[in-house]
Amino acid sequence: MDNNRSYSHTRATLAIAKASFRSIVRSPSAVVFSLAFPLIFIVVFGFIGGGGIKLKVGIAPQSDTSNAIYQALKNIKVVKLINESQQEMTTDLVKGRIDAILNIQKNPQKLPAYFLNAQYSEASSDKGNILKSMLNTILVSINNRAVHGPPPIAELRETTLKGREYKTIDFILPGQLGFSLLSSGVFGTAFVFISLRITLVIKRFFATPVKRSSIVLGEAISRLVFSLIGALIIILIGHFLFRFTLINGALTVLNMLALSALGLIVFMGFGFVVSGIAKNESSIPPIANMITLPQFLLSGTFFSIEAFPSWLQPISKALPLTYLNDAMRKVAFEGAGLMDVKQQLLIMLIWGIAIYALAIKVFKWEE
Repeated sequence: MDNNRSYSHTRATLAIAKASFRSIVRSPSAVVFSLAFPLIFIVVFGFIGGGGIKLKVGIAPQSDTSNAIYQALKNIKVVKLINESQQEMTTDLVKGRIDAILNIQKNPQKLPAYFLNAQYSEASSDKGNILKSMLNTILVSINNRAVHGPPPIAELRETTLKGREYKTIDFILPGQLGFSLLSSGVFGTAFVFISLRITLVIKRFFATPVKRSSIVLGEAISRLVFSLIGALIIILIGHFLFRFTLINGALTVLNMLALSALGLIVFMGFGFVVSGIAKNESSIPPIANMITLPQFLLSGTFFSIEAFPSWLQPISKALPLTYLNDAMRKVAFEGAGLMDVKQQLLIMLIWGIAIYALAIKVFKWEE
């Protein structure tokens, strides 16, 4: 009786967490997928850049849209025209969410017939330069077809707003961090619990006073600690080697780690589902890949989801990794707080509730 009173479930949970953490650190696959693999992509994109080109262009509310310039822009596939209030577009332009604001106005003096007022931002200088080239090509084409002769019927006027430069690493790093958390949560959890079940370790636990909740919490704590250490390493390497933007310094890092913790907890739910469905360890990879690969490819890890075909975008916007990546980017580059990304947090929480409800139904402690 005295031994039962002195037994501590907290100590048991921490002991399981400590043992699990050691096994994770000693696992080559855990280190590769959680740290090495994302870092390789960060280094590659940090040095050479990359990403799909999709230009988001705001059209000023008072802009004339009954002209050949506007029609030409509508027909360019890589250009997405945005219609918002002037204030919203200006804010988005400064923060790098859109690449330019265009205001096409008729000239009361008749010639040139139109003025094309283009406003860019230093936050998106690379895409701004691409758009400049496109606009000049459009105007040359239109002016060459004009019958009025010189002066040209359309003239380009350009201004540039100050803003933080939006670098390739600012897009890539949050995506790779999200992928790291997804891989760790799904594969790591699934392999651990099916291994414990097949080797009858869990069955032996049941012969002790250890609670089932202690087993789950111990494994969860170890994976959470390991993944947050990995996330911190990824963030710091990105910042100090490739100038990844951390707009509010240490506070931004803490917010990103909080998002990482929530993301991992949600993704571990998928791991519990996989371990419940899988019959053995060899069946885990195909099942887990059905969950991870679509998110890896469609959740804005490498390219903005707006670069995808319109029929594919609703699928991308239904995936939890999409919202984790989006929240990470807003926190890091725009300086958003956790309450500023509450929509993304809410959707991730909904995913978490749904997936853990499924996990409870399919998860098995014993064969």
